[in-house]
Amino acid sequence: MKIVFASYVYSPGFSNPESWLNRINFYTGILEALAAKQQVISIEQIDYEGEYLNKGVHYHFKRFSKIGLIFPLQMHQFIKGLEPDIVFIHGLHFPLQLIQFKLCLGSATRIIVQHHAEQPFTGVKKLLQQLADRGVDAYLFASRELGMEWVEKGNLQKADKIQGVMEVSSVFYPVDKDIALAKTGINGAPIFLWVGRLNQNKDPLNVVKAFLKFAEVNISARLYMIYQTEELLPEVLALLDEQKAPCNLVTLVGKVSRPDLLYWFNSADFLISGSFYEAAGVAVCEAMSCGCIPVLTDISSFRMMTNNGNCGLLYEPGSEAALLSALQKTQEMDIEEGKKKSIKYFQSNLSFQAIAQGIERVVTSI
Repeated sequence: MKIVFASYVYSPGFSNPESWLNRINFYTGILEALAAKQQVISIEQIDYEGEYLNKGVHYHFKRFSKIGLIFPLQMHQFIKGLEPDIVFIHGLHFPLQLIQFKLCLGSATRIIVQHHAEQPFTGVKKLLQQLADRGVDAYLFASRELGMEWVEKGNLQKADKIQGVMEVSSVFYPVDKDIALAKTGINGAPIFLWVGRLNQNKDPLNVVKAFLKFAEVNISARLYMIYQTEELLPEVLALLDEQKAPCNLVTLVGKVSRPDLLYWFNSADFLISGSFYEAAGVAVCEAMSCGCIPVLTDISSFRMMTNNGNCGLLYEPGSEAALLSALQKTQEMDIEEGKKKSIKYFQSNLSFQAIAQGIERVVTSI
């Protein structure tokens, strides 16, 4: 079966295939796993043009104008010329392009759309999503529950088009903890890690508040916060100052290079998230691949990623008391068994191979 992956997004700043594919390796591993049984083609848009074969996947690097991504006739004709059986389109926020694509492609080729954290449109754009939906055969959401929200709001019509398949995985793996700790130099018993942007959706303030209360009793516990953006950094610093927290309880690490995250995830015992909304938590997936036990908000994507809290702990988003209760429960856990459970669940449900198998189930059912 010939499967083509494409999107209507151009990514500047990358001028060679290797650097781009390395940047998105949490995704390309899915294509590589699929390529073991299927013919897989991916169309990429960076500052490079040409073809590139890597690990069984045939990449076509194309460049289209801005107007050519709104009215993408050239791109659509190129895809049609590849004679695919299935086309995957990334993102639900391109209904106008999808309508044009279906008209160009005809009825023989099936179209699957992959959700990437988009929220349902309203107004005229909602009408376009409803029209585009007529030509789509299936939608992939990290959890089926996420997709059902689109059906309930009327943007998508049929519940049976919604499929639960994770969108990304992890290239990380377990490393001996002593080796990891030698790299990171951190300490704590247990060690908690937080990875994300310091913004309202990630709710770092609630995480810090709950952890400080937890650490009043569990004095050896430590929290390390890795972040790529600093929107709420002044508020976090003010909170730590206001609470007169010992300087070693919560460490604001800041940015960490992607390769070094391997050692941070392997140094930690638990990963905390405070997110109100996530389509698919990349950091959570990466942490679990290294054996971190997840302590996450009770949202649909995280319910899927933890088997409804069977692997790790879930708590009410935004609730300091609920997070404190979850943190207290970590003291009753067998950490080594919890780590093994995280790795096992990752391998069977969130790994590249597991996702590829999920995609294959979908493509054979439509």
